[in-house]
Amino acid sequence: MKSAPTNWRKSGRSHQVSNCVEVGSLGTGAAVRDTKNRAAGYLTADSTQWSAFLTAIKSGRYDR
Repeated sequence: MKSAPTNWRKSGRSHQVSNCVEVGSLGTGAAVRDTKNRAAGYLTADSTQWSAFLTAIKSGRYDR
């Protein structure tokens, strides 16, 4: 993934909580960054990885 992420948007689950993340679009996947520390960079995932991650979240795999 060589292109820079675009269209950053804040997670709908973040609301007013201090643990906020943003998701950016990549031509071949997505990127995630910390809203409070954007200069720290971002984590990227290709479309297959991103899809698997979203499926895991929706299934409750990461629920506490």
